[in-house]
Amino acid sequence: QVQLVESGGGLVQPGGSLRLSCAASGSIFSINTMGWYRQAPGEVRELVAAITSGGATNYADSVKGRFIISRDNAKNTVYLQMNNLKPEDTAVYLCNADIRTRRMPLTSLEVWGQGTLVTISS
Repeated sequence: QVQLVESGGGLVQPGGSLRLSCAASGSIFSINTMGWYRQAPGEVRELVAAITSGGATNYADSVKGRFIISRDNAKNTVYLQMNNLKPEDTAVYLCNADIRTRRMPLTSLEVWGQGTLVTISS
């Protein structure tokens, strides 16, 4: 059994910064892609950024140049550095990962965290 635990959300003024963390734990064999999604009230969930185990990254156009995704493979942790935050960035941010467990190393499981709220307001 594996789980993702996010941290780092909160209330920030426009133009401010936040850093989100997401740590995977459990009986992990390997982790491929890790990513961050967000969902605002009444909106569909959207991909914010993703990073492969090799370090290749992908960003939503709306966050390019402001957000940076990174990961520490030794710690099974992914980070999202969010700079120059805007009110439209307000959402619940959810961590996602493709994980192979030690019990089933040939099967990739999509695992979600519980989400962390990010609010941008003056």
